[in-house]
Amino acid sequence: MINAVFFDVGGTILDESREFATWADWFGVPRHTLSAVLGSVIARGLDYQETFRAFRPDFDLDTELKRRAAAGRAESFGEEDLYPDARACLTSLKEQGLLVGLAGNQPAHAEATLHALDLPVDVIGTSHGWGVAKPSPAFFERVVEAGGGDASSILYVGDRPDNDVRPAQEVGMPTCLIRRGPWGHILDLPDVAAQCLFRIDSLDELPGLVAGHNAAGG
Repeated sequence: MINAVFFDVGGTILDESREFATWADWFGVPRHTLSAVLGSVIARGLDYQETFRAFRPDFDLDTELKRRAAAGRAESFGEEDLYPDARACLTSLKEQGLLVGLAGNQPAHAEATLHALDLPVDVIGTSHGWGVAKPSPAFFERVVEAGGGDASSILYVGDRPDNDVRPAQEVGMPTCLIRRGPWGHILDLPDVAAQCLFRIDSLDELPGLVAGHNAAGG
C-alpha cells in the first residue's frame, strides 16, 4: 500500500523554462543557445551546472545567485511556473488520505517560496534545508523519515531517472517516472524505468493510478 507520496520539485511540479531563460539573459546569450547546451550536458550525463560553465568557466552557483540578487535580478519562481496539473494532483492525493510531500534539490530561497505557494502538502524538504542533496542516499533516507519510516509505502515521483528514481529505488522506495522536461526526454535509463511502479506523461494520471494500486491491496 502507498501511504505517502513525495515529489521532486524542478521538472516535476515546477516548470523550469522561465528560470533557465533568466539564466540565459543573465549570461547575455540567446535562450535557445543555453537550451541546446543544456541538452548536450544532459545527454553526456553531466551536472546541469556545467551548462553555465560553458558560458562562465568560473561559475559558482551560490556566488552567482548572490550577484543576481544584488543586481535586482534574483532567481525566483511563482504560481505561474507550476505545471498546470501540479496543484490538482497534490489535492487529489491529499483527498485520498495520503501524506503528501515535496523533496528536491533547491537553494536557500526556494523553501520559503514553496511555503508561500500554499500547496496542499504536509512536508516541504529541500537540499539546502536538509543539508544533503540528491542523489545522495542520505537525502532519500530523510524522505523516508519524513514519510513515516517505511520506505516500501512511500512513492517518490520525479522526472530524472538518475537523480530521482534510481536513488529512491536503492533505498527501497517505489517510484514514478514522469516524462517531461529535458531530463525526461533526453536521459534514457531503461533498467531504471523498468523498475518503476508507474511511468506517466502527466500528473493528471497519478491519483487514479495510486488509488487503483491501493484498492488492489498494493
